Amino acid sequence: MKAYVIVDVTITDPVRYEAYKTLTPASLEPFEGRFLVRGGATETWEGDWQPGRVVILEFPSLAKAKAWWSGEGYAPAKAIRQAASITRMIAVEGV
Repeated sequence: MKAYVIVDVTITDPVRYEAYKTLTPASLEPFEGRFLVRGGATETWEGDWQPGRVVILEFPSLAKAKAWWSGEGYAPAKAIRQAASITRMIAVEGV
């Protein structure tokens, strides 16, 4: 079953965050991850959610998503993201 990582990012250091954006794509490849959404315009239709930068990733399985997130290949990018933003991130299985 496919898995999706859904991220809402509030960027606090735009210069450092640019480095994150350049490192992340290569970290996805070994886990067959791909971007479905990467920072496009958003509209709030219901509720009071005012997201920052929204990113949605697709993986072939939750196991591969977890392996990417906790893996050595993503660690340098993750450290930059955590220092340069406030992030809400979930993983969800889907069809």
